[in-house]
Amino acid sequence: MTSQTPIDIVTTFLDDLARSDTAAALENVDENIAYTNVSLPTVHGKRKVAGIFSGMDRYSWAGFNYRMVNVTADGPVVLTERVDELRFGPVVMQFWVCGRFEVREGRITVWRDYFDYYDMTKALVRGLLGAVIPPLRKPLPPKVVAV
Repeated sequence: MTSQTPIDIVTTFLDDLARSDTAAALENVDENIAYTNVSLPTVHGKRKVAGIFSGMDRYSWAGFNYRMVNVTADGPVVLTERVDELRFGPVVMQFWVCGRFEVREGRITVWRDYFDYYDMTKALVRGLLGAVIPPLRKPLPPKVVAV
């Protein structure tokens, strides 16, 4: 059993992904995880989830970052409101995401992200424009440090 709270586990997981350390991130994931980007097919199992994120380790031009806007937990369920950033070469997309995680015995067993396709489309357009005109790129909001 871990002494970390479910919020700690989810935040560590996301921080590891943001550092492109998929191996460390996967230490917080259950072998039978169910990962869903809502409206897309659910991915089952740690190995398949690893396959999705391993590109960030292999390709320096691809990456993920995020800023937590709000996070709360009710027992093993963690809800996150985030701004996610996906990088594909010079194209940087930032968009709002609401995540729902379930943590059991110190591991993430369910990860469900909700997002808006219109918001993602706007992020893609901004990202494409920013690739051509870099001053149009917005940095992520600063990290908020709890007092």
